[in-house]
Amino acid sequence: MLPDFRVRQRDYLLEISRALTQELDQEKLLRRILLIAIEMLAGQAGLIALKYQDGWRVAVAHGIAPAFLRYLTPLLTDEDVRELDVLELNRMLKELTYTASMGLLNGTALALVAHRQVIGVIFIFRNYESGFTANDRVILQSFADQAAIAVYNAQLYGQVSYEKHRLDALLDSAADGIIILNADLTIERVNNAFEHLYGKTHDELVNLPHNDAIRWEGKPQGSTLDEAIANGWPLTPSATLYMEGDLKRDTAPPLPVGVTYAPLLSPNGKLHNIIVSVRDITHFRTADELKATFISVVSHELRTPVALIKGYASTLRRDDAKWDKRTINDSLTVIEDEADRLSKMIDDLLDASRLQAGGFSLHRADVSLPSLAKRIAERFSTQSKRHDIITDFPENFPIILADENRIEQVIANLVSNSLKYAPSGAIAISGAIYSEQVGVCVSDEGKGIDAQDMPHIFDRFYRSTNAVKQTKGAGLGLYLARAIVEAHGGHIWADPKPDVGARICFSLPR
Repeated sequence: MLPDFRVRQRDYLLEISRALTQELDQEKLLRRILLIAIEMLAGQAGLIALKYQDGWRVAVAHGIAPAFLRYLTPLLTDEDVRELDVLELNRMLKELTYTASMGLLNGTALALVAHRQVIGVIFIFRNYESGFTANDRVILQSFADQAAIAVYNAQLYGQVSYEKHRLDALLDSAADGIIILNADLTIERVNNAFEHLYGKTHDELVNLPHNDAIRWEGKPQGSTLDEAIANGWPLTPSATLYMEGDLKRDTAPPLPVGVTYAPLLSPNGKLHNIIVSVRDITHFRTADELKATFISVVSHELRTPVALIKGYASTLRRDDAKWDKRTINDSLTVIEDEADRLSKMIDDLLDASRLQAGGFSLHRADVSLPSLAKRIAERFSTQSKRHDIITDFPENFPIILADENRIEQVIANLVSNSLKYAPSGAIAISGAIYSEQVGVCVSDEGKGIDAQDMPHIFDRFYRSTNAVKQTKGAGLGLYLARAIVEAHGGHIWADPKPDVGARICFSLPR
């Protein structure tokens, strides 16, 4: 029969072995190992210190006065102590123990070695004079070996947990929707962005087949995943797929998206996962539409004045005709008017380009809005005999700090629109005083603004169907007016009163 202490030693080692397979909490496992080591060696106290990049740190301790631990912790991280080997550390701890206990305690340390690297040390204190026997050291070494395995496993688990948490953080902080597919093309997980984009929760999407989630409204641009796999995709780890189209959603309209598929292969080329990135390309599509609209509007609107200028100039230059002074003056007036219209359109396009590039600068000075409005009314009154342009501002209307040329551009654009869209009647430029702002409104007696056009009238290049039929223009006047008002810290809006005339107002800080 085995001696009693050998039976206990075997039982403790079996208990530790079981704990190694069941417990991944490093602190709990090390504390259990330390308590068993103290009990087996009839010690009074002990500690396990681990070696990190910035020095040694006590992982667990038992039976040691807090004051001694507080003294020991900064000492272990000292520059001179960081590179100590186990023998030197053992000698240092023995000296500290002997001094702190006034010769009542002695102890010994053994290294925790995993994969030929020292990762920590276990130190046991006891208060009787006899030294640690060879058998004591064998027992302690057994515990040290078990503790080294525990620390190594726990560190591996901690590293895996850290990588998982980091991956989760990366996925959930990504602006694009991300799907991770299994090799059988079922969904393993999705990130928060895809949940928001698609309109379903992670639990609703997980385990769904890929084709049940990624469904297209019409034919997408590029090969689908099924088509690519049928043709042998992926052949290499860097073989990515990209397609664009309108993604069907159960609870919302189709969404323009760009989808990228990237394979995750094992070293032997076996497909493990497919990482799917889903990007909302609504803004890109809008930009493309704006670009197409810009080209269409500019080509059409610039061609008309250029054609008129060329036509009248060519007519006047004919050698086979004699023109009277009135015909010449009328022709030159048309040329001048069209040149002015061309010049204004170019200025508007330049302003729009400046806005896209980061805005335009303002040159602020004192501005009297009633005087400015009166000057604009007088200028436009000469352009139409069918309209009566009036101004209506309260007395003592405050002087404001603004860019006079830009505010004149805003009011002139509004009056010009009223002249275009109201066949006749009064056009009023009125002002109002508020506590912290002043307001200016331009109203007419035309047909007003259709409700369907109301949300878009300040958009760049937007022109309603009726506007396209009735008048010429590039759709930049109200867009620039809004930009100028907002650059001053104000706000611009249209009153929704269809069939009773249009009324557009803006406010500026006092």
